[in-house]
Amino acid sequence: MKLSHIPPRLATGAFIVNTGFTKLSADDDTAKSLHGMASGAYPFVSDVEPQTFVKALAITEIAVGGVLLAPFVPAWLAGLTLTGFSGGLVRLYLKTPGLTQEDGIRPTQKGTPVAKDFWMLGIGLGLLIDGLTPSRKKRRAVRHAARAPIRKAAAMHR
Repeated sequence: MKLSHIPPRLATGAFIVNTGFTKLSADDDTAKSLHGMASGAYPFVSDVEPQTFVKALAITEIAVGGVLLAPFVPAWLAGLTLTGFSGGLVRLYLKTPGLTQEDGIRPTQKGTPVAKDFWMLGIGLGLLIDGLTPSRKKRRAVRHAARAPIRKAAAMHR
């Protein structure tokens, strides 16, 4: 794991794990509220009982946060996991009435806490891209290996 990956993975992972553990003990009103909000963006969720939905969401959040916190998980996989999770939350933000202003993007006061999902999406994409991009050392090794036949041929002609 790169040193530069630690702060975003630690901050985001801890935040998501905490929200997951909080949802494990959600009361019925909270479960109904979260379920109703999710049903607006994802109609298939309406077929699931609110408490069941919130428990599944809590377990998912704990798992996503755990992936981010685990140092042995490669950056590309942590980024892919966070990108998928936060992408779903961004859709929820964009589809829920009252969270965005008339332009459909900028948050209302009620939507500001939910708009943080864009930051998580950005962190996820950053980890994914950085994890899939070869390091300077690897690029140098590839260039060196690619030039080896040329150097060998030049040495033979001397």
